[in-house]
Amino acid sequence: MSDISEQILPEEEELTAEELNTYKKIRMDKLSDLKAAGKDPFAVTKYDVTTNTAAAKAEYEAVEARVKEQCSDDEALLKEKLEAERTTIRLAGRIMSRRDMGKANFIDLLDAKGRIQVYVRLNEIGEENFADFKKWDIGDIAGVEGFIFRTRRGEISLHATGITLLSKSLAPLPEKWHGLKNQDMRYRQRYTDLICNPQVRDTFVKRSKIIASIRRFLDGRGFMEVETPMLVSNAGGAAARPFDTHYNALNEDIKLRISLELYLKRLIVGGLERVYEIGRVFRNEGVDARHNPEFTLMELYQAYTDYHGMMELTESMFRYLAREVCGSDIVKYGELEIDFGKPFERLTMTEAVKKYSGIDFDKIETLEQARAVADEHHVEYEQRHKKGDILNLFFEEFAEEHLLQPTFIMDHPIEISPLTKKKPDDPGKVERFELYINGWEMCNAYSELNDPVDQRERFVEQEKLLSQGDEEANRIDEDFLHALEIGMPPTGGIGYGIDRLVMLLTNSPAIRDVLLFPTMKSLD
Repeated sequence: MSDISEQILPEEEELTAEELNTYKKIRMDKLSDLKAAGKDPFAVTKYDVTTNTAAAKAEYEAVEARVKEQCSDDEALLKEKLEAERTTIRLAGRIMSRRDMGKANFIDLLDAKGRIQVYVRLNEIGEENFADFKKWDIGDIAGVEGFIFRTRRGEISLHATGITLLSKSLAPLPEKWHGLKNQDMRYRQRYTDLICNPQVRDTFVKRSKIIASIRRFLDGRGFMEVETPMLVSNAGGAAARPFDTHYNALNEDIKLRISLELYLKRLIVGGLERVYEIGRVFRNEGVDARHNPEFTLMELYQAYTDYHGMMELTESMFRYLAREVCGSDIVKYGELEIDFGKPFERLTMTEAVKKYSGIDFDKIETLEQARAVADEHHVEYEQRHKKGDILNLFFEEFAEEHLLQPTFIMDHPIEISPLTKKKPDDPGKVERFELYINGWEMCNAYSELNDPVDQRERFVEQEKLLSQGDEEANRIDEDFLHALEIGMPPTGGIGYGIDRLVMLLTNSPAIRDVLLFPTMKSLD
């Protein structure tokens, strides 16, 4: 008996069109033969699976450990007792490799929880079935019945007593996918990437765990998960260019949402005091390592608190996620070790700019002075930019890249925060923070503006910017203003980029690595 060795197959991207067609024709011919013999695998409607590869291995190890305690060093007795403990199980998965030894074969079976070696012998499954089995291909999906054992080389394996073809693979599978250089094809054919690269599969398993952990954390704090519209007449709540579309039934031009904010605040007005939503938003902007036009955002709003309350919630949630998902306060991203166990640093935006550029914007009183210092430091700005905008440009230029450990940047200028409550002691700034980790903005939070008069004035300013060519400015939203006029309590709100958070906790270099189906330019 010998353990499995990988069967090297051609990589699909290296095949010529003619070679690929040849492989497909061979497999199509096999399928035709199966159908002619009344053995069409696509006619199979179900297979009763009793366990998975990981659970089967774990169960065998537990039984083996218990039996070893009873048998001391008596190998014969150990073998006898293990055979007595055997139970029949049924697994199903994809054939990933094969080693042909004549009347016995080893295959490698992949399911959602991992791989297992399967020993298939002519004497066990019958001559006719074995002859059919020998014609199967890498990539075919099979159901296997049998019992678990350990080979002489020590590998936990499944000894097949029955095997069934459940689905025929008609296209050759790239066997060494993780070694391919064509990253673009991996994103386009994520289904193949998931089959052949266990690290990719692990990333998306962890992504699901992250989102489930977020829900547990917020549910534990009394938050209610809700859903709000994706198709909106007024795409507000963020500085971004929306996608435009048309609603035929109503004969109206509408947009895809760029934020979750304005509808969630309406729910706060309606008396739902703690709400959150995890959903897709759409921004008609560029694609890079940290941006995708379609991405997952989470926003939450809590009545009767402010941005300090949002800081406490955020710090607690990120620490909780690090422990739940990564098992430690220390999370490694590349060469950086991020410590979520320590209290997060807190700096105002002015303090951060002063710390990393030497410029103290508290001493800059006029727009002319701000423009002069920007010119001196080669910071580009537009004529429409005010002092607060230039402060933000300095922050982006000089401070962001240094914020590696978790840092709250607070008290932004009012010019870049149209939906945020002013600081009572400094009306040129607002009660807002952003959390930075690894030089990335991870979230954005406010003491929410609930004054309808002030909000209307800021919307009017945004409309002016829109008329001056700022495609990311907000429009006046009369229904939202009416909701504020009904009355919204003091509220803290925050938005988190879920994809960027997943990148951080899975040590992924690009946002496309954590999106199952990232936005790609058409091949046509």
